[in-house]
Amino acid sequence: MGLIKEQKDIDLSTKSEPWTEQELADFRKLMQDIKAKNAKRKERILRTNAKQEQLA
Repeated sequence: MGLIKEQKDIDLSTKSEPWTEQELADFRKLMQDIKAKNAKRKERILRTNAKQEQLA
């Protein structure tokens, strides 16, 4: 695997700016919602698997 050369007229580097308090709060809320949704999905799958094992 070799190095990729950056073209002269294209800058591939990115500058990260700190998030504002509002952006950070929105991001944390979004992540909390996603984790809750994933937990519900996982719980439902586990319940379905447990029922299938009882029937078998």
